[in-house]
Amino acid sequence: MNIAVVGATGMVGTQILKVLAENSFPITNLLLVASEKSIGNEIEFGGSKHAIISMEEAISRKPHIAIFSAGGDISRAFAQQFADAGTTVIDNSSAFRMDADKKLIVPEINANELTASDKIIANPNCSTIQMVLALSEIQKNYGIKRLVISTYQSITGTGVKAVRQMENERNNEKGEMAYPYPIDKNCLPHGGDFREDGYTTEEQKLVDETHKIFNDDTIGITATVVRVPVVGGHSEALNVECNKPFDISTVRKMLADTPGVVLQDNPDMNIYPMPKYSEGKNDVFVGRVRRDFSIENGLNMWVVADNLRKGAATNAVQIAEYLVKNKLV
Repeated sequence: MNIAVVGATGMVGTQILKVLAENSFPITNLLLVASEKSIGNEIEFGGSKHAIISMEEAISRKPHIAIFSAGGDISRAFAQQFADAGTTVIDNSSAFRMDADKKLIVPEINANELTASDKIIANPNCSTIQMVLALSEIQKNYGIKRLVISTYQSITGTGVKAVRQMENERNNEKGEMAYPYPIDKNCLPHGGDFREDGYTTEEQKLVDETHKIFNDDTIGITATVVRVPVVGGHSEALNVECNKPFDISTVRKMLADTPGVVLQDNPDMNIYPMPKYSEGKNDVFVGRVRRDFSIENGLNMWVVADNLRKGAATNAVQIAEYLVKNKLV
């Protein structure tokens, strides 16, 4: 299996390589692509050093799978070129997520929709992935009427520039700013770009992507995205209004039995998910599961995951594993 990783030196690209190694993904040839200034530099993988090559060379070598994590502009410019060469592209950017002819995949939920003809496959937004995985069985069994989302998102979702900003602030040093305000000891209700309706692009992604993954545009969804000075992962407070009545103990068991979800819900022992402890892990952690008594069929939960792992790298590698296992590449 010949695999290309586009954006191999970035925060998500680095995690993709770690997950490929941890999962013993069957790689015959590994092609690493990054910016032009990185060409020729070497990255160690699987006990060997691999030189970074150009995009053009990677396309000419026709890998079976190319995992993209280099931003939407790069994906729009080169993903189709890989696809035209016979490569199946798994794209981490927002470039293709809402294209009607591209599938938006969280493997535990809808990988069975994939076919060999899907040459560009979209990875959802990190905050969407963890949320829909936590909600998937609830949607399947009770239906979701309305969803109110408040996120507490790690600065790693913005990238290395944001991490450096926080480190500089903590060290009382000046440097390049990823945000218009300080992030350390602060919260910014500003994820993505502001739209004319007052919502941000990150908030709208949660709406649009959830509708597409669940194949249900009737769900009422509203979101507020907040960046917090955390590096371990994204956290979300979810308020769910179901279409049908539910038993709270059944919901907890349902969550505990969901593949990829770990239930951490014992308030008497102070057990609940936290981003500090999700870092480096591939699971989605759910806790604070409780009934919302203010509405009929209301449910509250707290969802945490490493946004660089299940929110990006792990989900992409799981898609690749599904393609290989089912002989779709």
